[in-house]
Amino acid sequence: MQAKRTIFPNRILPYWLLLPQLVITIIFFIWPAAQAVKSSFEREDPFGFRTTFIWFENYTRLFGDPLYLNSLWKTGLFAVCVTALSMGISLLLAIAVNRALKTSRVYTTMLVWPYAVAPVVVGILWWFMFNPTIGIAPYILRGLGISWNHRVDGTQAMILVIIAASWKQISYNFLFFVAGLQSVPHSLVEAAAIDGAGPFKRFWTIVFPLLAPTTFFLLIVNINYAMFDTFGLIDATTQGGPAQATNILVYKVYSDGFLGLNIGSSSAQSVVLMLIVIALTAIQFRFVERRIQY
Repeated sequence: MQAKRTIFPNRILPYWLLLPQLVITIIFFIWPAAQAVKSSFEREDPFGFRTTFIWFENYTRLFGDPLYLNSLWKTGLFAVCVTALSMGISLLLAIAVNRALKTSRVYTTMLVWPYAVAPVVVGILWWFMFNPTIGIAPYILRGLGISWNHRVDGTQAMILVIIAASWKQISYNFLFFVAGLQSVPHSLVEAAAIDGAGPFKRFWTIVFPLLAPTTFFLLIVNINYAMFDTFGLIDATTQGGPAQATNILVYKVYSDGFLGLNIGSSSAQSVVLMLIVIALTAIQFRFVERRIQY
């Protein structure tokens, strides 16, 4: 059966329909990106009176800076941990809802609420809970013999921002996993159960492969979230400290550009961050998507 084609009687009409979105994309995405690329090849004084074109000097200094290399490592660790933790917990919650609470909407609604909370509010919330002076979490940990103070311990600060960022993203992942589980044909699962396959084997050999498109989509979304959308959370919780322990790339762009007034280096960092995300997404589509059956 041949698909129907939409034919516009007026040839200009499709371009008028696309124009608003194109204008928004050019003004808010392409133009700022082009300005960042241009600034990455320049050196500007803190007051903006003089600009000098210096070619790739900002990039060479960047990759020779130990603080930037440390930020690069921290970003990779942060992105991997947030993605794995948020997707793992979301999948477990989705399985629980799909098996035990198919007719209940209350539990699902409560799990979705955190996604509506702004990242800054999430950071403040977890900062209060883990505050060494007034927080409930350090009080409980002291009872277990664990001394918690993320203001002086870099490892504890990283654990805090990973937990907060993962908690924020669990609701989003949960919705997609529940939708994916609901679309799995029950006849396949029942046939495997009749053949003697246990619950874990049924999930691993039937359910999880059918969830591959959803998992692949969420993998890309979560990596982009960890690298870009966690700025407000970091700023409200640790501000990149202590001793650069949580100074991930997106926050370092802000601290060097807006606080340190080093516009050229900050622009170069933003370009490198953009290229990293593009490369990761391309690798995932090139190698990971091959193993996915839609």
